[in-house]
Amino acid sequence: MTGICKSYQAKWLAGTCFIALVASPSVSHAQAGTSAPAAEESGGVQDIVVTARKRAENVQDIPVSIRAVDAEMIQRQDISGLEKLAAKAPELIIARSSNGSGASLTIRGVGSNFSSVGVEQSVAVIVDGAYYGHGRTIDEGFFDLARVEVLKGPQALFFGKNATAGVISITTADPGDTFEGLARVGYEFRSQSVYAEAVASGPLSDTLGIRVALRGSKMFGGYTRNLATQAFYNTIDVATGAVAALAAAPADREQPGTKDLIGRLTLKWTPTENLTNTLKISGTHSRGGASGFSTILGCAGPFGQRNPSLRCGAKFTTYFNDMPIEYKGATGLKDNKLYSDYDSFAVNDTLNYELNDDVTFTSVTNFNRNKVRYLQDYGQESDAGVWAAINSKFRAFSNESRVLTSFDGPVNLLFGTYYQSSKRDHGEFVTFIGVINSAASAADKYLAFTKISATKGETISAFGQAIWKIVPEVELTAGARYTHETKKSTYFQPYVNPALVGLFTPQTNNPATTLNRSQTFNNWSPEATITWRPSKNMTVYAAYKTGYKSGGFSNSGIFSPADPNGDGMTFEPEKAKGFEGGIKTTSLDRQLRFNIGVYRYTYSGLQVDYFDPLSIRYITRNAGSSKTRGIETELEFVPRSIDGLTIRSTLNYNRSRYSNFLAPCWQGQSLGQGCVLQTLPGQTASQFLQQLGGRPTANAPKFTGSAGFEYDMPISSGMMLGLGSDFRFSGKYNSSAFDSPNGVQKSYSVIDASLRLRSEGKGWELALIGKNLTNRQYKTGVFDITGTGSGTGSVGGGIQSDIFQLTQLPRTVQLQASYRF
Repeated sequence: MTGICKSYQAKWLAGTCFIALVASPSVSHAQAGTSAPAAEESGGVQDIVVTARKRAENVQDIPVSIRAVDAEMIQRQDISGLEKLAAKAPELIIARSSNGSGASLTIRGVGSNFSSVGVEQSVAVIVDGAYYGHGRTIDEGFFDLARVEVLKGPQALFFGKNATAGVISITTADPGDTFEGLARVGYEFRSQSVYAEAVASGPLSDTLGIRVALRGSKMFGGYTRNLATQAFYNTIDVATGAVAALAAAPADREQPGTKDLIGRLTLKWTPTENLTNTLKISGTHSRGGASGFSTILGCAGPFGQRNPSLRCGAKFTTYFNDMPIEYKGATGLKDNKLYSDYDSFAVNDTLNYELNDDVTFTSVTNFNRNKVRYLQDYGQESDAGVWAAINSKFRAFSNESRVLTSFDGPVNLLFGTYYQSSKRDHGEFVTFIGVINSAASAADKYLAFTKISATKGETISAFGQAIWKIVPEVELTAGARYTHETKKSTYFQPYVNPALVGLFTPQTNNPATTLNRSQTFNNWSPEATITWRPSKNMTVYAAYKTGYKSGGFSNSGIFSPADPNGDGMTFEPEKAKGFEGGIKTTSLDRQLRFNIGVYRYTYSGLQVDYFDPLSIRYITRNAGSSKTRGIETELEFVPRSIDGLTIRSTLNYNRSRYSNFLAPCWQGQSLGQGCVLQTLPGQTASQFLQQLGGRPTANAPKFTGSAGFEYDMPISSGMMLGLGSDFRFSGKYNSSAFDSPNGVQKSYSVIDASLRLRSEGKGWELALIGKNLTNRQYKTGVFDITGTGSGTGSVGGGIQSDIFQLTQLPRTVQLQASYRF
């Protein structure tokens, strides 16, 4: 098998080199000029303008590895969220989670765990130039977009902290110079979801434009089926010794049953030719059932260990029960029925002022806040009655100010400053193992423990880049960003059931018992790139890049007697450095676009969240280092001989491996499989650990790729028919950060397709859109189910634990009607 793989890789690399030679335009026949003819005038591939380097540039001209999705593709495929975006970038894996940060975003096998709310994502999300760093961004509704840019690799110079793996940059649509609008309704059959969207845009005066966009949706069903039946949980009152069995009804049969309302107002003011101010106000309101609707039960065998009546791995099925009715009214709970609420509000203001023909000043000011409340069943197959309610609030204010010069001389500059202040308030309210306490208040009677934490952060940074045109065809850029960051965190556990005091430390909210931590981080992130443009249709580049991801505090951890000083609640920064290069070409009279890139990066201080059996909690620690390297190709063919046809493909090779990682063993791992009793640095107690040096990082398939087409053709006077399909595939990978056999995802492929009938130009359109038509269920993350598995560290090995596996959306088919004017 190894020989076959090596043979395949050799043929693929040889074929890639051959295509690059064929696709490369002849330097000797290059014509003068810096811009290609517009695709609308001459046909061929479309120009896409991006802002990956904080200035508007053609995607083919910039020395950056980037996947750009334009507004037309976004509309055609109804890309209305981050999860749907992953289908357009095979090297991007997005996992939705019910707990912690709410999501994990991974590029090239580098990403953050989802289980801790205190960990920032390694893939930064930028919306209209402002930073949104947390996984809960997955709950934002994105629509009426101008473009989406997926930047791969560290992006510290232009986007700052927390972009060690890459950036997803989202640009929403602005008002135009003419009146236009959109009305759209649709129905998705799997989730029985109806949705409607409306956009109105145009000038209010010669200097002021407005754009209003609204989208609402309601699921009458869901993506997953809940197969739970009524369950009974035995409780014991630690105050009286009384025992009772409480009934827990199954949660709604179809999950998540979400209702969403999203809106955005944009005002664009241009009082003079050299001054533009764009104000955007947006909000999201979402209500749903189980937040873990994408969490599927998985086991080593066909049935659950704790409950043999439950089937494991059944496609898009869950086992969720509501809390017993007696629990209603407990501290932190909105209801005893499972729920998932998300509300957000944001104001973003972008000012562009051309001081003269050669100097432009830009300021991006943003305020955003969100509130998350959910109640989730974490027991599923067990009889322990594990539920957790989360109340979390986050708010941030930021400003970036920068200056860009465009002198006629060979040297220009980009420099600026960035400031952010933020605060997170986080509360968790947990029940398990049936302990109740009638001596406590009515609000705490049924709770096992509660925990309250808060983190205030402040970031100040300065960045600059020198741009030197050595000769007209060769450009050298060099720059750096300095970041100074402080975080202050508090944590206390106001209530712990008396039966659990030996496991969890009760703390009142006062200076004597509250855990307080202050952290300060300083970082320099340099970057240098050399670019050669032998013709207007070719860009060759090589770059050295670095990245920085801030340390932090495990807000969702637990204060335990095993860690009396709370030292395990903090973690240090993650850093990246390495090289990448590439060739971007447009050839065959602008009918063919072919790009190829290579990269090699080293990551140190990887932030990994895991369950610590010594302190019985999830904590984040810095887990050694990893290396990633690979090759990426992208091709687009738009033949003039077949008007309306576009063919596209990608093919990627990625090798992401831990260099050094002393990791927790997976449940049931034997001594012979590398599970050894060891002591972590800074700890005194031993635990079962494994060395993962040389093993793949999580969500790092070796090969990924895609192929697709779009074809629009006239079928009668004034009427057009459009067809489109995309095929994407992924090689085998492990979705567990700890190399668990239960986390292995075999290679898979997914097919999307669409059919459109529309009037020529603006007007009406009917569309049928299908995604994941093969109905493939594939893992994007896993974690062990507590109380399952045994024999860890034994000579002969034991039983692997059952798992919760995170999965993507099932097959969806939607019928959509639109009218543009």
